[in-house]
Amino acid sequence: MPSPGKPAKRPVTVVTGFLGSGKTTLLSRVLLDSAMSDTAVLVNEFGKVGLDHHLLRRAEEKTVLLGHGCVCCTTRDDLVEALLGLLDEEGRGEIPPLKRIVVETTGLADPAPILFTVFSHPVLQHHYRVDRVICTVDAVNGRLHLDRNPESTKQIAAADVVVLTKTDVSEASPIDALHARISGINPSARILEAPFGAVDPDELFGDGAVDPSPSGLRPFDPIELGDGQHVSQTHSTSLTFDGPVDWTAFGTWFSMLLHARGEDVLRVKGLLDVGGSGPVLLNGVQHVIHPPDHLEEWPDEDRRSRIVFITRGIRAEEIVDSLETFSGLTGAKPQPLEANLRV
Repeated sequence: MPSPGKPAKRPVTVVTGFLGSGKTTLLSRVLLDSAMSDTAVLVNEFGKVGLDHHLLRRAEEKTVLLGHGCVCCTTRDDLVEALLGLLDEEGRGEIPPLKRIVVETTGLADPAPILFTVFSHPVLQHHYRVDRVICTVDAVNGRLHLDRNPESTKQIAAADVVVLTKTDVSEASPIDALHARISGINPSARILEAPFGAVDPDELFGDGAVDPSPSGLRPFDPIELGDGQHVSQTHSTSLTFDGPVDWTAFGTWFSMLLHARGEDVLRVKGLLDVGGSGPVLLNGVQHVIHPPDHLEEWPDEDRRSRIVFITRGIRAEEIVDSLETFSGLTGAKPQPLEANLRV
């Protein structure tokens, strides 16, 4: 909750997805809704997209690579300029108060630099917050993209909501298989279908679109992937903890993991019991971690700590073994829900 007299931060939604997966079609339909009139949209291909929106702005995806060479921790200078410009226009009364900003990435983009830019910029972090990442997946070609393009897997791993597009021209069996595969990559993401690019804006942007809990924690079955030559080794690991977790000790372990293997930790999402009335919400993409959110109450009756790691080249047993060495400090023993899945 914002403090009295302090305006709420404007939510930023990132829309990502592989080439041709229907990002622009989805946005063009959603933006027709009157409830989206005060939404600013930042796109890369200004003048070449099928969007007719009065708050359309261009963002050219100019990045600045930091000295340590980490690709996920790059600054999007174009995004800084565009978001500061929106604040200036709003302050001068040239545009209405913004309810939301949507950033559409290019088809090969990694969403992490967008998150890093908002979280790390000394001005933006006080006016904007990353609300969610939405990823579009082509129901017709999605399996092929996942088999051959690691970028597609990373985009799904980063998502809070996955939207299956072109379901109107795909048969049911491939759609069901794609549902299972997406859940295998990112068990915490909500999956929606958008035939003809149509989906209820409330389903995408309403409070119910993103469940704070990493739902669906369960054992996973191996999935056949077809052409193995092009498959990246991505693993999904789901854990629960037996008893409360020492937040300081867990934070130390987690910081060490990110320092050592941050670019290979594609996504982390979880609820941790730290002994309070509600859990700590942990949410991050690669090195870029949302500020931990201490919730006032649990979202459901299950009050166990549970967390999902989506990693590249880090197997489930490595995470469990590492955590168990900290079990005396964290105060809880990790209980793996077997999830050693190549996707």
